[in-house]
Amino acid sequence: MTAGIERIDFRGLPALRLGTRNGASAVVSLFGGQVLSWTPPGGTDRLYLSPNAVLDRKTPIRGGIPVCFPQFADLGALPAHGFARTRDWSVLTERGSKDYALVTLGLVDDEATRTLWPHAFSAELSILLEESRLDLEFEVTNTGDGDLEFTAALHTYLAVREVEESRLEGLHGFSFRDKTDANRIKRDSGDVLLIEGEADRVYHDVQRPVLLREYDRSLGINAEGFPDVVVWNPWIERSKAIVDLPDDAFRHMLCVEAAAAQQPVRLAPGESWWGRQTLVAL
Repeated sequence: MTAGIERIDFRGLPALRLGTRNGASAVVSLFGGQVLSWTPPGGTDRLYLSPNAVLDRKTPIRGGIPVCFPQFADLGALPAHGFARTRDWSVLTERGSKDYALVTLGLVDDEATRTLWPHAFSAELSILLEESRLDLEFEVTNTGDGDLEFTAALHTYLAVREVEESRLEGLHGFSFRDKTDANRIKRDSGDVLLIEGEADRVYHDVQRPVLLREYDRSLGINAEGFPDVVVWNPWIERSKAIVDLPDDAFRHMLCVEAAAAQQPVRLAPGESWWGRQTLVAL
């Protein structure tokens, strides 16, 4: 892998490949502004990309790190997870050396987005690759004349060797909305979260990093600006029902997402907001 940034074709999609001299690499699709792959030095891909993902530049890509904006999930009138993940993003900046690679992508409103969501905005996604670390920073600016509100998330699909043998630490004591139980608000009382069935939780106001442990490796997950953490695994029946997932996909993936879901972000004209998610392979 060559250090720096290069333009590539990823299964028919225009994309960027980021690399460092120590062997770290990442692939970013310009469709959706979506990280599709991240491999730390000497390791395997830590992101899950469905082998059944549809890459037709119209359908949301199942896996990697989709950008949910200006709506997370079904929390509004827009299509689920908004429109950012099905738009073409532009490359704003590229910088790199032997030790890091940084790219910033941009998305602005146009006639199609204003038909769905009548607001003027600009969005930037900065992706930084260095050593065993991947940083994503998402920034939104209100470029219109009126206030705007949105929810957002970095819908991170993590690759795991076996989800039932994985342990998620750091969520003890936080309240969460449990979509698998009529959206009831509950409090996490366990030392670790084990995935033993369908999970669809939004943890509120999480104020410390999360650690994913599995076998002989771990992954540190930290967020700034995003107050919520989403944990999602479709389990057996939902995996079978999702057409762009293999039936056994639930065994090899776990979504741990940085989100602003409980309380919408509100911006006055000219104001900006940003949120960051950092993944560190341990």
